[in-house]
Order: sequence, then C-alpha cells, then structure tokens
Amino acid sequence: MEKEHKHEHECECHEHHHHEHHHEHEHEHHHGHEHHHHHEEGENRGVKILVAAALLVVAVIIEKKTDWATWQYLLLYLIPYLVVGWDTLKEAGEGLIKGEALSEDFLMSIATLGALGIGFMPGAETQFPEAVFVMLFFQVGEWFEEKAEGNSRKSISHLMDIRPDTAHVERDGKLETVHPEEVKTGETILVQPGEKVPMDGIVLEGSSSLDTVALTGESVPRSIHEGDEILSGCVNLSGVLKVKTTKAFGESTAAKILDLVENAASAKSKSESFITKFARIYTPIVVALAVLVAVVPGLITGEWATWIYRGLMFLVVSCPCALVISVPLTFFGGLGGASKKGILIKGSNLLDTLAKVNTVVFDKTGTLTEGVFEVTAVHPEVIDQKELLHLAAHVERHSTHPIAMALRNAYPNEADDCSVEDIQETAGHGIIATVNGKKVAVGNSKLMEKVGAAWHPCEQEGTIIHVAIDGTYAGHVVISDRIKEDSAQAIEALHKEGVRKTVMLTGDQQSVAAAVASALKMDEFHAQLLPADKVSQVENLLKEGTLAFVGDGINDAPVLTRADVGIAMGALGSDAAIEAADVVLMDDKPSKIAQAIRTARKTIRIAKENIIFAIGIKVLVLVLAALGLATMWMAVFADVGVTVLAVLNAMRALKA
Repeated sequence: MEKEHKHEHECECHEHHHHEHHHEHEHEHHHGHEHHHHHEEGENRGVKILVAAALLVVAVIIEKKTDWATWQYLLLYLIPYLVVGWDTLKEAGEGLIKGEALSEDFLMSIATLGALGIGFMPGAETQFPEAVFVMLFFQVGEWFEEKAEGNSRKSISHLMDIRPDTAHVERDGKLETVHPEEVKTGETILVQPGEKVPMDGIVLEGSSSLDTVALTGESVPRSIHEGDEILSGCVNLSGVLKVKTTKAFGESTAAKILDLVENAASAKSKSESFITKFARIYTPIVVALAVLVAVVPGLITGEWATWIYRGLMFLVVSCPCALVISVPLTFFGGLGGASKKGILIKGSNLLDTLAKVNTVVFDKTGTLTEGVFEVTAVHPEVIDQKELLHLAAHVERHSTHPIAMALRNAYPNEADDCSVEDIQETAGHGIIATVNGKKVAVGNSKLMEKVGAAWHPCEQEGTIIHVAIDGTYAGHVVISDRIKEDSAQAIEALHKEGVRKTVMLTGDQQSVAAAVASALKMDEFHAQLLPADKVSQVENLLKEGTLAFVGDGINDAPVLTRADVGIAMGALGSDAAIEAADVVLMDDKPSKIAQAIRTARKTIRIAKENIIFAIGIKVLVLVLAALGLATMWMAVFADVGVTVLAVLNAMRALKA
C-alpha cells in the first residue's frame, strides 16, 4: 500500500511549465514524471476495469451458449482476468521476491487463482466468473481510493500553487526570464501585476497590494511599499514591483512551505503504524486459518472442493483493504482539511498528539499580542502633549529599538527645521541629545536619575518613557503592546474544547504580564523569563499531560522543540520556528489553535470508526464463510463494499 502515499502533485497548473524551461532542475523533473505517471495509472485503471467487465459479460454469454471442456473456459475467462488483474499479480510477485509476501495483492492473487483452480477438482463447480469478479471489484476499490486520495491531495496542492515558475531578473540593464533557481541572493527582480512573487526579498521601488491567500489563508489583500519585506508565493495584484532578493529560491518561504507539506505525510501516526503492525500479525494468522479451514475438514469429510472454496473465501474476506486504505486516507484528509484553513500539520502522528492536548502554553509577545509597540498615553508636565512627542521623536530619530520606532510613529512629521546634535545612546537607559540647543533626555527612570530629573511613576500599565529637558522633568509617554483582536476568543475556544490549562510565559515585567493575563482570562502566567527559563517552565508543565506550546518563533525554537506539540504562529517570520515547530499557523490568529485541535480530534474519531466498522463486518463474514453460509459474492462485498464505505467516511475528514 505504501505506493499510494507518494506525494504526486495533482495540480494541473504545473503542466505547462515543462515546455517553458528546458533546464528544469532534477526535483521538478522528478515531480513532473511522477505526476504524469500517477495520472495515467488512474486513467488506465478505469479503462482496464471497463474492458475487463465487457469481456467478462462476453465470456459468461459464450459459456451459456456452448459446451466446451473446462480448460477451454479457463482460457476464456483468463482474458478478462489478466486484463484487470495483471498489475495485482505483478505486485504480488514482486512482493514475494522482496520477502514481503503477505500484502493484500498477495492475498487477492491467491484467492482468485485458487478460485480459478477449484473447477478442476472432482465434483466441484467452476468458479471462473467469480474469480474474475473478485479481481474486478478489488480494482474498483483501488480506483475509488485513488480518486479520493487525488482529491485530498488537491486540497494540499492548493498550497503547491504557490510554487512560482519564472523570475524576471535585471542583468546588465536587460530583463531576463529565468527559472527562480537561477536567481542569486541580492539580484534585482521585477514582479509584474498578476504574477507570483518568486522569492523572498525587500521592495526597492513600487507599491502594490498582494494576495497572500496561498500563504496565510487571509483573503484581504495586503498593501506593500518601498522598503517592505515581501514573501515568495504571494500574488502581486496591482503595481509593478522591483525587489532585491534576500534568500535563494530553495531557502525562500514558498519553498520551505512546500517542503513542509511534502514531508507532512511521511511522519507516520500511532494509529497509522497501528495498521502496519496490525497487518504484520493479522495476515499470517488469516492465511494460517484459511489453510486450516481448507485442509482439516477436507481430511475428515473428503469434500475437498467445498472446503478449499471456503478457505479461499476466508482469504478474500480477510483482506484488510478497508483498513489499509481508509486509515491513512483519513489522516491525509485531516491534514488536507487543516491546510485549507492555513494550519499546516507536519505529520499524521501529530494529529494523535494534538487530539490529546490538555495544556496550552503561550509566549506573550507576537502570539497573544501584536508585538508592535505603540504610544497609548502621553502625560506632559511642563510642555504640551504635542511638544513632548515632538522632542521624543527627534531624540529617537536614529535608534532602531522598537520603542524608538513607536515614538517616531506617534509623531511622524519630523522633517522640520529643528537641529538635533550629539546623540548619545546608553543601552538599558535611553538616549540624550541636544535639540535646538536644549539637552533632552529620553529614557527610563535610571536615565532620569542620571540627569537629576525628579521623575514620578505612572499608574498606567506599559513601558514608561520619561523625558527631561536640561535636567527638568517634562513628563512621560506610555508605550504598550496591543493585544491581538482574537486572543480572548482563542483562549475561550480552547477552554470550550476541553483544554484544562492555558498558561502565558513572557520576558516582560510582572505588572504588564498580569494585565494581559487577566484581560484574556488565562489560567496562569509567568513573567520576566529568559528563553532558558521558558524551557524549564515547559518541562514542569509537561508532567501534567500533553502540552502544546505556541510561539511566534524568533527565540522560541528550543521551547517549540521541547513541547509535545510546538505551534509556530505566523511563522513566515522566522525560519527557525518553521524548522522547530510541529504545527505552523500561517497567519497570526491564535484562534486557529482550537481549530487545529478540533480537526485532529475529528480525524482520529473517523479513523477509529473505520477500524471498528471494518473489523466488525469482516469477523461477521468470516464466521459465515467458515460455516459455509457465505458465497464468494458476499465475501467480495465484505471486502470492497467496506473499503468504499470506509473511504467515503475518511473523506469527511477533508471538511474538517
């Protein structure tokens, strides 16, 4: 069955680029061929089934009208049998050579070849049509499965649509169109409206709006201007952009995400490995039982034909197709359904863990809060509000600190004729500069003490930035981090899903952390932590049950790795987080976490339903077969019917 789980890219959109680039790199070639091969295999299977069915009907009519010897009828029925069953026989043979004898192809081959042979036993009726029909039905089941897998693959491959095909590079004043692989870091590329952005970079000139739906699942276009970072895989909607590339194609966001998705299904889940283990024990037992059913009563009663027939039927029924197909398919569907919503889960095994999560730990900045500082209050003492911000913005003019940016954003029109000279920045204190001849100090209370200004605390939560002019206290500005719009509902949704404990960890001050935690109704919080402290907090909490950690990534990689499930938020920002996390939320919405847990639980539930349903029906028909009450037709239904129903049930996981 493993052959079903190659990731063929089912997206038709890549068909055309084979004609465009002769210098296709290996990877693309490989996928292209695999895609065509898979596609043709599916088409062929449908054709073979139809041809064999027609030939079977013809054979039955001929048999009714003629009176030939048994071996002549065998030849007649072998034609449709081989048309539809050749692949299965071949797979079974290859399996035997490799020593993987007990595959379902092998079971089907023995059962059908046995049924073809029964007719030659004294006193037995021929079973030729049944044998062909079993094989036909087995192929119909396989075909169904291919279709269903193709669909769930399409849902994953809508992500694959982010793979850009070409890049327009400026070289020696001319535009060249090349494959994105060939563009070096630091070259300038041009992105026309309507094109996919081929690689990550910084916009040099032009402004436009970007459709980021393939990356984030967000349908609102994002506006972009000079100096902004731009990510590969977005679609440029309106303006022409010149972009300086910052990463090679293989390192770019689109390539990383494709990589994630391609590797997602290779991580096997516990329930899925349950199937593999199950098949290893199950198949030998079934084969042994079938031999017993055929041989023991035959020795006693001498009715060899009847009992061999029952033994063979036992084999047909016991084929574990339904399980082998539907369980992996359910996981595949769950992963696909989640990826449609912008939740990338790196492997089916994580669905198991996610379904059991009962503690969710959050990093504060960038996860529950925007991670963007803004001025939330201005309290002047001797000058007016505007003047206070004006001075602060001037002093912070050249600093890259997030707080300096917040102060500059609060007073954007700084291009006036003020003179700003001898700027001195003291790390951990603030900045002193001379503005229009006055010595202005902007920083924390330590800086105020240094310049001898009589500062006083503020009752508002946030980071307090004090300002002094020539040693006289002029007032302060409060800067704080905005809580994300859907953080509160995210925590509420997690509690509704039955998550016992939500915890917030932050390096921020105790008071700020307390304010955020109470606003969001978190169960507990720990503040003033260094990255290493976060790891030890998580280790303590791990003792209480399955733990998911959610971070925005920059310094969270170690904690993401340590948790049972590491969830990276909007992790397009940080490669380290993408590498370390098990689940990647493609936009910044914490509410997606509850959705991911819900999807996982639903997927596991569907997989369990399939396991119970399939084994239940099998046991029933096996008992009937051993008692001689079941016919080959019932056996076929038990096998293929159950498979089809289980596959249809598995497809529900897609609509997670």
